[in-house]
Amino acid sequence: MDTGDFIVVVNADKVRLSGRKAETKNYFTHSGYIGGGRFESYKEAMDKHPEEIISRAVKGMLPRNTLGRKLFHKLKVYAGPEHPHQAQKPEIIELEG
Repeated sequence: MDTGDFIVVVNADKVRLSGRKAETKNYFTHSGYIGGGRFESYKEAMDKHPEEIISRAVKGMLPRNTLGRKLFHKLKVYAGPEHPHQAQKPEIIELEG
């Protein structure tokens, strides 16, 4: 259910995977053209755009319908501790891990 809340994730560059996933995990994208498939390793993705790793993980957990697309647009992910949403007075939720 869409309650109207936005989710702001900070420090996405500090994400760690368990086991050997950091060496074996690959992300696949396709441009739509013939031969347009591309693989990107987890390490390459962390170097280029660490916020995309969180976004892809969350998007994979959401339903593939209109509600899932609405909810995904309410997710804001930032690589570092700084974000432009201080004016909205976000509540901090500490996660143990």
